[in-house]
Amino acid sequence: MHDSYFITGTDTEVGKTYTTAALLHAFIAKGYQAVGYKPVAAGTDLAPDYQLNSDAVTLQHASATALPYAAINPVLLETPCSPHWAAVLANKPIDTQMLSDGLAHLKQQASPVLVEGAGGWQVPLSETETLADWVVAHQLPVIMVVGIKLGCLNHALLTAEAIRARGLTLAGWVANAVDPKAQYSDEMVRYLDAHLDAPCLGHLPFAADASPAQCASHLDITPL
Repeated sequence: MHDSYFITGTDTEVGKTYTTAALLHAFIAKGYQAVGYKPVAAGTDLAPDYQLNSDAVTLQHASATALPYAAINPVLLETPCSPHWAAVLANKPIDTQMLSDGLAHLKQQASPVLVEGAGGWQVPLSETETLADWVVAHQLPVIMVVGIKLGCLNHALLTAEAIRARGLTLAGWVANAVDPKAQYSDEMVRYLDAHLDAPCLGHLPFAADASPAQCASHLDITPL
């Protein structure tokens, strides 16, 4: 078991936050003091008088330790778009040292720290740096969330290839049924299980009203 993992997705809107929260509940059920970390969030969508990001709040509530919002999400940008452009619009360049300091602070208090990315693997933080660069600098093992839908085989295989090309470990992956109308979803999962060369940590079924805590039972963190 590592002291931290980076959670990436094969695309945006594939359920990274939902899956990360479910993983937190799975770790906590095994006795771990697991906490979530959303280093960069683009989009403020809670409380008109006090802006927050709902994904970061979800991780805050799912964590084993009560932590202030800023500890979970040190960089909050207002516009819901790519972080590099949201930072330009806010005239607020993203300081990756702040991201690193936040991670170090959480690792002193909890283990493991589940670090949720923003968007897909190569999401840019600036014109010259991506979030993947930061993950490489910290040598974080990666858990990939695959949204099971048309096109996911290509997205998953390319993302896995890109992760390994940067010298990182694909520690595991989670199949998340994001499209209830997707045809041949079981076949997609079977194919990925045979070709990703990393353990499948679980298959989250489509359930519009299910909580991350309820879905934790579909996950097996033993391979980590």
